[in-house]
Amino acid sequence: MTRVKRGVQKRARRKKVIKRAKGFVSHRKTNFRAANEALMHAGKHAYRGRREKKREFRRLWQMRIGAGAREQDISYSKLIAGLKKNKIDLNRKMLSELAIRFPEVFKQIVETAKK
Repeated sequence: MTRVKRGVQKRARRKKVIKRAKGFVSHRKTNFRAANEALMHAGKHAYRGRREKKREFRRLWQMRIGAGAREQDISYSKLIAGLKKNKIDLNRKMLSELAIRFPEVFKQIVETAKK
């Protein structure tokens, strides 16, 4: 059986890692071993961050809805409970957008929830 030399594939793999590590500091962008480890850690943080982003946006929407609701003399929890009771199915993202961009529409929704 003939001998297989892995030089081309090895170089390609290393080049790919070094290319992905562009923007890292010091030897983490030039040294394969350091770059590979840095990329693994970066991947963990990115994975976790994608999930945290969803939580943070939901918290932001809740704060915006709460602020809009307090202007109409109702608490956030009572507003959400009133919406559920009246079978108004708007998600928090849409409610927060309405509270910011269309306060008159949000006011009508709050009045419906108060009933």
